[in-house]
Amino acid sequence: MRYAILGTAQAIHDDGTPVGVGGARLRALLTALALRPGRVVPTALLVAEVWDGVPPADAPAALQALVARLRRAVGHAAVRSAEGGYQLAADREDVDLYRFERLARAAAETRDPAEAAARYEEALALWRGPALADLPDPGAESARWEAVRTDARRGRLAAALALGQAEQALPELTALCARQPLDEPLQALRIRALRDAGRPSEALAAYDAVRRDLAARLGTDPGPALRALHTELLNPPAAAAPHPHPAPHPADAGPVAQPARPEQGSAAGSHPDEHPAQPHPDGHPAPPRPGATVHAAGSAGSGPNPYPAPAGNLRARLTTFVGREDDIRVIGDDLARARLVTLLGPGGAGKTRLSQEAAEAHDARGGWPDGVWFVELAPVDDPEDVAEAALAALGARETKLRGAAAEELRALADRAGGAPIDRLAEHCARQRLLILLDNCEHVIGAAAELAEELLARCPGVQILATSREPLGVPGESLRPVEPLPDPVALRLLADRGAAARPGFRTEDD
Repeated sequence: MRYAILGTAQAIHDDGTPVGVGGARLRALLTALALRPGRVVPTALLVAEVWDGVPPADAPAALQALVARLRRAVGHAAVRSAEGGYQLAADREDVDLYRFERLARAAAETRDPAEAAARYEEALALWRGPALADLPDPGAESARWEAVRTDARRGRLAAALALGQAEQALPELTALCARQPLDEPLQALRIRALRDAGRPSEALAAYDAVRRDLAARLGTDPGPALRALHTELLNPPAAAAPHPHPAPHPADAGPVAQPARPEQGSAAGSHPDEHPAQPHPDGHPAPPRPGATVHAAGSAGSGPNPYPAPAGNLRARLTTFVGREDDIRVIGDDLARARLVTLLGPGGAGKTRLSQEAAEAHDARGGWPDGVWFVELAPVDDPEDVAEAALAALGARETKLRGAAAEELRALADRAGGAPIDRLAEHCARQRLLILLDNCEHVIGAAAELAEELLARCPGVQILATSREPLGVPGESLRPVEPLPDPVALRLLADRGAAARPGFRTEDD
């Protein structure tokens, strides 16, 4: 039996015959189980997801009756009872969601554009509608998969350009860009497609339209990738490369991540609103593309650091960091094409530590000359104090308070004059820095307002947020944080266990 939850939930026999799964709650139950194939799903979680937080009077009995109906549809052996819950007897490969994930990852890793295009096509063909469409409130989980789908669409279009199919890709790119006018990676692909199709004047006009749209909506300029592309359009390489119009490679972590070009650093530095590019100690132009591959992402503080201590308030971590090297690279690529990146995932997934490691890794070569600043929102109880917390973290307050209550913070703001957000924007207006906005979910509205204001008023500011739900700010790029694979999780457990109890070994348990 196979299961489809990329759209309306379906069960399909191995011979392709569909199984009738009627009723919204029955499909919601199938979706909740198929989202966790082969794992026991607690009864309380199933009730919460199927009834959207409003359970019936006798919830366990109602769920048991619903399970009985599902068993009649898909077979008794397909849904197993277990202590404390139920389990769908299926492998990840039996669920279209995870087949899509495998195919998209394989496409992103291949260096052959034709193979990448074929795998992306196969992966995207599995989508029949919104992910987890039958859950009453799919929330952050659906947003995670929509973000992966967006990456796959960009990758497929980038592969098409690499194969010389710019003219064929243009209609889809034009339609996507019309629906997502603030998606700079998509806009860059459309501009490249126009250029590669032999329409450079239209490409320049498209860039100008994007620039004006960003200025009107967000009060900001295009990002480094778009500005570098604009420089290429104005100064097309004649003999610098074998091909006059090098196409993006689909495996370079998304459609706009290009092989490093010497002119990219100078293009970003020559923009009138940017700080002059500073020379790097090893002689290369700086700042480098934030999405450059990072090879050292292990424990914090291991080995000598050849770069000067950066500005900011990041503190050295005192424990090892394992298994997230690919995540760090991908987050760098996200930051290369978006000014707001949100790490999305449940509590305990490791979002905070990952944000710190990724920021430090990509700042090591001068990514943010004015530093990386960590703003911890977990202790903030009142949404009105979010901007004050950011002011304190960035050292923008004249008075430092120890153990101050929320009333004292607001009294300080009154004495200093001006709203906290205005003082924060004034402090950041002429700086190029990265703000880590941590634990946004319990003050999500205020965090979103802070992010939108800073991005609109401070062109040199980027934000890397961690949250259990999206901020919903225009231009936000969502990056799901997946659980660690078992071997890496066990290695992390071994490190922590040995630190707490000498001689601890996972093999002994």
